[in-house]
Amino acid sequence: MLEMSDPRTRREGELRPMDAEQLRENAHRMVDFIADYYKSIESFPVLSQVEPGYLHKLLPDSAPDCPESLQQVLEDVQAKILPGMTHWQSPNYFAYYPSNSSIAGFMGEMLSAGLNIVGFSWITSPAATELEMIVLDWLAKLLNLPDDFLSTGAGGGVIQGTASEAVLVVILAARDKFLSRIGKSSLDKLVVYSSDQTHSSLQKACQIGGIYPENCRVLKTDASANYALSPDLLNEVISQDISSGLVPFFLCATVGTTSSTAVDPLPALATVAKRNGMWFHIDAAYAGSACICPEYRPYIDGVEDADSFNMNAHKWFLTNFDCSALWIKDRNALIQALSTNPEYLKNKASQASMVVDYRDWQIPLGRRFRSLKLWMVLRLYGVQNLQQYIRNHVELARQFEGLVRQDPRFEVVTPRIFSLVCFRLLSPDNDGEEGNKLNRELLDAVNSTGKIFISHTVLSGKYILRFAVGAPLTEERHVNEAWKVLQDEASKLLATVPNN
Repeated sequence: MLEMSDPRTRREGELRPMDAEQLRENAHRMVDFIADYYKSIESFPVLSQVEPGYLHKLLPDSAPDCPESLQQVLEDVQAKILPGMTHWQSPNYFAYYPSNSSIAGFMGEMLSAGLNIVGFSWITSPAATELEMIVLDWLAKLLNLPDDFLSTGAGGGVIQGTASEAVLVVILAARDKFLSRIGKSSLDKLVVYSSDQTHSSLQKACQIGGIYPENCRVLKTDASANYALSPDLLNEVISQDISSGLVPFFLCATVGTTSSTAVDPLPALATVAKRNGMWFHIDAAYAGSACICPEYRPYIDGVEDADSFNMNAHKWFLTNFDCSALWIKDRNALIQALSTNPEYLKNKASQASMVVDYRDWQIPLGRRFRSLKLWMVLRLYGVQNLQQYIRNHVELARQFEGLVRQDPRFEVVTPRIFSLVCFRLLSPDNDGEEGNKLNRELLDAVNSTGKIFISHTVLSGKYILRFAVGAPLTEERHVNEAWKVLQDEASKLLATVPNN
């Protein structure tokens, strides 16, 4: 029998969606296109300058009836798609937090796409399940996580899509664990605790999990503790809730908050959680990567008393999006909350409890072979290079912080811990609202140049500019050039302020 790819078996114009030789030819062209993009990435405005709806004017209203060439598609990408892109991999990207890519991560993603398995159960691709277990054990050991988080114990690691998914699945696990003890009718008594700096994904998880909005305690932080959650305030609020007949069940602490990289005091918070029998979750989505460096590992001291711990390898660990690593001490809590067992998924290995089925550790059934890219990053770069990569970004942020401090027109607002600098332009008349307006205008002016992209936050009522170093291509010259853009635009703005 002849293979379908043999020309003797093909009709003219026959669709061959995965012909090996077509793949070889077209994939080479695609890699060339991507490589050329990276070579020219600094020529693009970092923040897209298009207006809403721009693409509808450039593309047809319906799909083509006949096939078009790859060249035609790539020409459209170049002319129509790239102008509408914000270039997260640009060395001049300093907004939000980074979303790293790398050659190793890209090749892992390519291999995952090529194999294209749907690894929801061990039996659907044993290597996908087992490599994920092994690689997350590797990463757990780099972070010096407790043995309880390893696959050899009662817990283990799993790759979620994002930290939002991670906090959702653990809040569901904690909810069901508590309700199994106190009764399902007690859902209205469960209380969640976090700070006002905790990522908004916790709020969404509570909404999805049915936690009553009035039972979500968002505790105020301030500059006196660098916006970290106060254990004393937490204790006080928990005591009030218990007195009111409520049940404290979930505490979310953060290492490296989104606004300012604040670090909550994990050991003290763990003590409070343990005393009250609560589930203790640690969100280290951004800063967790830094903790592979011994000098930053103390920031997660207290993780030994946590029930779950999460970091995003796709933020600052050279692993292409998406790859959010979640470790849990008691895998059964996840499985009991999320498992279904329909007849069509039953198999001997699963029924005999001989294997891990990651479909029971997540919201969706299907899952990609995401561990491949993390495995490649760890193998092709090695721990020492990854540590140096983190340290280099921290040093660049330290240099930027120094530049800000040298200019009396600006102030650094919060202590720099990792690679984020929070700063603002001072208002000449020291007026709070005028200062906020000035910094909003500076942000818009800087981003409108297309030369750099930064983002903002609000702390204690002050509008703050955030400068996050973390793009893989960023070098010292990019930081210096970014500072010059900020200074130039600030000078233009201040020249328009009366009596300046």
